[in-house]
Amino acid sequence: MPELPLAYHITVGTYGTRLHGDERGTVDRSHNRPGDPIIGLNEDWLRVERNRLKFDPIYLTDKQRTLIETQVPDICDRGGWVYHIAAAKPDHMHVLLSSPNDGEVIRKLLKR
Repeated sequence: MPELPLAYHITVGTYGTRLHGDERGTVDRSHNRPGDPIIGLNEDWLRVERNRLKFDPIYLTDKQRTLIETQVPDICDRGGWVYHIAAAKPDHMHVLLSSPNDGEVIRKLLKR
């Protein structure tokens, strides 16, 4: 039987605020394993990503951030996950939880 993770640290970004080619660095499906290099500044890739946006980037207000932080424990309860902590920032949120479920499935459910 595979060993379960101690916890998942799941980060979800808001729409359009962290694009590939950004100087802060990103990962993609091809660069997402421990030890893989981070994708750094690439102005051509960033321009392509910006042109793909269908809407302006989304930044969360203080009220929205507070709502997220107060709702995540209930979402974890409904999912049968053990909630540890959540923090929402203007352009992303972090959630720390424990679960025997697949982390990608949890992430998709949290994004809803």
